[in-house]
Amino acid sequence: MAMLVAAVPGLPTAAAAAEAVYTVKAKDTLTSIARQHGVPVAVLAKRNGLNLKEVIYVGQRLKIPDTAAQSSQASPRLPTAVQQSITAAPVKPGRWKYIVIHHAAVDRGTAQALDRYHREQRHMENGLAYHFVIGNGNGMRDGEIAVGNRWRRQLDGGHLHSPAQNHEAIGICLIGNFDQTSPTKSQMQSLEALIRALMRRCHLSVTAVKTHQQINVVSTRCPGRHFPLRELLARLKKP
Repeated sequence: MAMLVAAVPGLPTAAAAAEAVYTVKAKDTLTSIARQHGVPVAVLAKRNGLNLKEVIYVGQRLKIPDTAAQSSQASPRLPTAVQQSITAAPVKPGRWKYIVIHHAAVDRGTAQALDRYHREQRHMENGLAYHFVIGNGNGMRDGEIAVGNRWRRQLDGGHLHSPAQNHEAIGICLIGNFDQTSPTKSQMQSLEALIRALMRRCHLSVTAVKTHQQINVVSTRCPGRHFPLRELLARLKKP
């Protein structure tokens, strides 16, 4: 089966602007300085090795974090090849209603191995049950995104128990067993970038993002107790 495999997405590579340095004046507080520079007070304190209750003194020099640079680094970029596949797919209006996250429940794997398993063991005519697979460094590169035929041809998934659900849900599988370990940082960066792109392409909101456990009509633990869903959703809600 032909399958597009893209490189690991990285954070933007532009060099961060030099930090400003502020000299504390009489009556200054961490809070007033943070407000003056548009920086969260907790971020300002952390950058300067201070706690929030610590007294600052006149003449003290504080580094002012470049929050614009931090913001640009907060949202990872999707590899060009994957973005092109998402854009090129003939998505019909209203075709997809959910984006569903799975784990493979194995420590090592590839999209090709999953495709073979689904064809030979699960007897799925269209092979790989998911629309996308994200590697963990064991079989696929860490954070590597594979785009399956079900996405490129806009076929129903095979990742949920109900055919009706498979008809309206995009499936993303992360290699790994998240009942035992957490996803890698690169996997989560790739997942966030991929979901953002799919939300834009399919005109979906964050409420469309579900785990296998949340949406499946038959009880399942997938994607495992260590999957950081709350943190992912919080990031996706940010611009």
